[in-house]
Formats: sequence, C-alpha cells, structure tokens
Amino acid sequence: MDGIYQKIKTLRIDQGLTLKDLSEKTELSVSFLSQIERGSSSLAITSLKKIADAFNVPITFFFDTDTNHNYMLQRKDRKPFQLEGSPTTYTRLNGEFNGRSLEPLLVRLAPKQEQSQSSSHPGEEFYYVLKGAALFKVDGKEYFVREGDSIHYPSEVPHSWENPLNEETLILCVLTPVLF
Repeated sequence: MDGIYQKIKTLRIDQGLTLKDLSEKTELSVSFLSQIERGSSSLAITSLKKIADAFNVPITFFFDTDTNHNYMLQRKDRKPFQLEGSPTTYTRLNGEFNGRSLEPLLVRLAPKQEQSQSSSHPGEEFYYVLKGAALFKVDGKEYFVREGDSIHYPSEVPHSWENPLNEETLILCVLTPVLF
C-alpha cells in the first residue's frame, strides 16, 4: 500500500492543493490526511474513495496497474493490506484487465477474530476455507465452514463471519462486484 500514500501526496501537490484544501473537499481531518501521506495511518476504502473523488480520479488510480492486460499475478508480487480498524489481512489475487467482474482475495482471519457488525450490499460472495474454520452468519442462520468447505451467498442478505478458533484461518474469497 506504500504506493497509494505517495500517489496521494504527489497528486495533491500536482493539483496545487494544501492539506487544508484536501480536507475541505474530503471532510477528512488535516491531521488524518497528513498521517496518510506519511504512511503512518491505515486507510479505509471509504476514505480512499473520498480522496479519489476530490482529485477527480477513479479509485483504481491508486492501485498499481502497470498495463491494461496483466492476467497473471505471481506470488512475489502480491501485496497484503488491512482496512482501517480491522485485524483481517487481505491479499488481492486478480489479474488486471478492463471490465473484470470478480474480486478474488486471500483472507487471513486472526485467532478469535469477529466481524463487529453484519453487512448487506449488492453482489455475491464465495468463500473456500483453505486452513482453519470460520463461522458465517448469513440471513439469520449460522454456518460452521471447515477446511475444504465452501459457502456462497448473495451479498444483499445480512451477513458476517468470525474465526472461533485459537489459530489463524485462511480463506479464498471471490466477490462481485469489483471493489478496487
């Protein structure tokens, strides 16, 4: 994610904006934006979207895209990241090309980690447990998904998950629509 912080600062300077200007456009505090530019604060996707809108660029501008067509992603090029306020580690697994509709991710859930609230949004979600287990709560029902098991549901129904184990859980996740 280092590149994102540098791109934000470069874009701000290129557009002749002060941190105060950017703060007014994004409704994010000057101190938070300063921490973001230094790479000393994590950045939620919602905050990044506000920044992208303020600069008039698509959110994908901040993610490394060397070419329009890069179908393979080698292990050495994967860049794990965390969303603001979450101990979950995500690693993007997708190729890069225009019009893709899937968002494949490797998800690492810390031991005893719970998702604080259930969510509901457009799309579909597919999870395959590679290691460990997870408890999914989907549309009022609980599903204990063990290693080798999978679960697939529409994202519109209320859903959440947790890792009830004392060890890390590793999950392959495929979402629609594309988030990044």
